[in-house]
Amino acid sequence: MDDHHRNANRSAWDELAPIHAKSEFYDIEGFLDGTSALRGFELAEMGEVAGRSLVHLQCHIGLDTLSWARRGADVVGLDFSRPAIEVARHVARRAGLDARFEVADVYDAVRALDRRFDLVYTGIGALCWLDDLPGWAKVVHDLLEPGGRLYLVEIHPFTDVFAKDELRVEHHYFDRGVPFRDETPGTYADRNAITRHNLTYEWTHTIDSVLSSLLNAGLKLESFAEHDFTVFKQFSDLEFDPTDRTFRFPPDHARLPLMYSLRAEKLDAAPTVGIADQ
Repeated sequence: MDDHHRNANRSAWDELAPIHAKSEFYDIEGFLDGTSALRGFELAEMGEVAGRSLVHLQCHIGLDTLSWARRGADVVGLDFSRPAIEVARHVARRAGLDARFEVADVYDAVRALDRRFDLVYTGIGALCWLDDLPGWAKVVHDLLEPGGRLYLVEIHPFTDVFAKDELRVEHHYFDRGVPFRDETPGTYADRNAITRHNLTYEWTHTIDSVLSSLLNAGLKLESFAEHDFTVFKQFSDLEFDPTDRTFRFPPDHARLPLMYSLRAEKLDAAPTVGIADQ
């Protein structure tokens, strides 16, 4: 990612951190009262984390990270936004949770953290901010202990073809690394928030590009799932389901893939024959 893209995105996320900290969407007070930022399907797919070391890449204000800490993991959160990390550290202190949070670009994580982990976790809405998936996958590989596992949960890239808020096809699915420029004010956590740093750049990463990058980096796919629900009102027809705090289309609506998740294990050695990127 060039400096222009990185600096624009960092400025936006620096501004959003304190807005998100006060938002109902993130509900920090609810978290401090015991609510988990994780959904049930994430807990089931990740499996037991107690007593295991876990690094959360692109952790933002750290609520997912700290939710894993509550389940007994030895956690580290990393993000390139200093204001976001400051919020995460503040929440950790208020919650009485032992967690380490570091400011660094995800591509510098190996140098910045200088250790390996049993688990790498990357959460919803992270990969779209990265332009170099093979480079990211190598970081994941190098952060893991042999036999360690990546757990990834993401917005499905199929949803990127649609216009904002409605199911009208407007964008390419196969964008071949072209950044999407956005200057929309506000934030998904507060549509009415007043923001100044509205220029951001995102990339659509197809499912095959994510899988190819991980396989070529020396990880073995353990599981892959597509989900017909998401965690925010991405389209106007979505309805909130309070049972698992997700958004779904109504029963009479066609079911579409809205999120996906996967687990991948680090092999003892990288493969001698790679999988060609699509």
